[in-house]
Amino acid sequence: MTDPKTPRAKREEELEKKLGQIQAHGSTDTFQATAQKLGIPFSDLASAPIDTGALGLVSEAGARAGNFAIILKTGTALTVATTDPAKIEGLETILALKTRGFTIQIIMTSPAGLAHAWQRYINLKRVDTFEVGSIDIKEEDLAELQKKIGSVKDLQQQVASVSVTKLLEILLAGALKIGASDIHFEPTHENARLRYRLDGVLEDVTTIEKESYEKIVNRIKILSHLKLNIQRAPQDGRFTIREGGIDIEVRVSILPSEFGETIVMRLLDPRSIKGKLEDLGMRPDFLEMMKEQLAKPTGAILTTGPTGSGKTTTLYAFVNYLNSSESKIITIEDPIEYHITGISQTQVDPTRGYGFADGLRSIVRQDPDIILVGEIRDNETAEIALNAALTGHLVLSTIHTNDAAGTIPRLIDLKVQPQIIAPAIRLAMAQRLLRRLCENCRAKKPLAEGRVQKITANLEPIKEKFPPEAGQPLADKIKTLLEVYEPVGCDKCNNTGYKGRIGVYEAFHVTPEMEKLIMSNPSMASVTELAVQQGMITMRQDAYLKLLEGVTSFDEIERILG
Repeated sequence: MTDPKTPRAKREEELEKKLGQIQAHGSTDTFQATAQKLGIPFSDLASAPIDTGALGLVSEAGARAGNFAIILKTGTALTVATTDPAKIEGLETILALKTRGFTIQIIMTSPAGLAHAWQRYINLKRVDTFEVGSIDIKEEDLAELQKKIGSVKDLQQQVASVSVTKLLEILLAGALKIGASDIHFEPTHENARLRYRLDGVLEDVTTIEKESYEKIVNRIKILSHLKLNIQRAPQDGRFTIREGGIDIEVRVSILPSEFGETIVMRLLDPRSIKGKLEDLGMRPDFLEMMKEQLAKPTGAILTTGPTGSGKTTTLYAFVNYLNSSESKIITIEDPIEYHITGISQTQVDPTRGYGFADGLRSIVRQDPDIILVGEIRDNETAEIALNAALTGHLVLSTIHTNDAAGTIPRLIDLKVQPQIIAPAIRLAMAQRLLRRLCENCRAKKPLAEGRVQKITANLEPIKEKFPPEAGQPLADKIKTLLEVYEPVGCDKCNNTGYKGRIGVYEAFHVTPEMEKLIMSNPSMASVTELAVQQGMITMRQDAYLKLLEGVTSFDEIERILG
């Protein structure tokens, strides 16, 4: 069969093709020259590898509408190719990615380069349940799973009836439904033990066969971008669950043990964070005092307590309370646990020379009104933070001590001069988290005589500070202290007797008298004595007040406060 095109038609087609190639090359040269002027990297994307997992973070329609393509994802860093760098920063899609914790690096390309990247969407297979680096659980699928899971007992039944490929999805859906903060996989000689951390306490869920557990380990490693062939060294990673438009970050820690690799997965659900001060469980008088202190523009407010005592939640509640268009708030955290709209959050990265101290120096140059420092760990960070508090900034941070009074000796241990500590710190507080009694099943029970005496001895010194409430002053409540609420257990609380947690607090102001004491390099006992003289209600007293209100139990107070 002969070609129907005439020689002239063939020549015109070849000429048109060559002209197109020349125009495309000219266009590439133009955009490359523009990139050079702007100091931005350029790629024609023809030979550049494109990470389809990164590409899939945004829909094809969204990428075309914004005139960009995400071509690479390294941890939380995204490389975004565009033909118009000036417009990319203001796009809602890009801003949404930033609020999810991603950082954006812009590179320039040509229209032909973008078209080449967009073609990869054809080959992009969206995985409904699992994909590398993230889990996209369809909202209707998750809802269907969660209908079957109302308690740990329901979850146990589901685990026993699903395939290995569905097991991790069930465990994650169950954790979200029940409200677990962590999932623990602990291999033993015969199988692997699975536990959830509920309200700060580990609860057994089920056991997993050895062979099935190995498959789960590999799947978690793939999701978290960890190396499959490393089994004798610790690894840390992360991935994201998307549920109904909410991104839930999962932090993964893998540790080699005697019988295999132990895994802990921490679920950071932004819906679980208590955004308001009123939700933390502070007494009305304590809450008003905190609001007064947060209203002041300068000074340091430090909160203390062991790991898991809710310090980060408290700091985020402070920031949410202060967040407004009139204030610039910058944080430095390790890591960023929850993302807050309207503030600038930065994450420590020692590999790039961005530690707490280095970051604080840079943050102060950004002219912030309020600075949140995730934790004061060393002398350099402490001194920079406290000096910032002295030079017109409100500084919020945490430090590891057992109680509020321990803040002063701890800072002195970090070699901070008392002359800086005394005027810089405005308030030091400590906190713990107690489990709340389940209101569905709690019951009043007689209180042992020894316990009555212990509670009375703690509350007698502060009975005059609390006016009559509901017709019964604190002094009368103490006199009639014969029975209190205790846990029972029901389906709604997984038979633990508790559901949710509440904070207990203590705090003292740095008054002129306290400043003088700090200058003398005092012991913790001396600081406590003066703070109590000046009206500080201790954490134990706060806990016993909550016991009288039926919020928690005596055993829970003893478990947490000793």
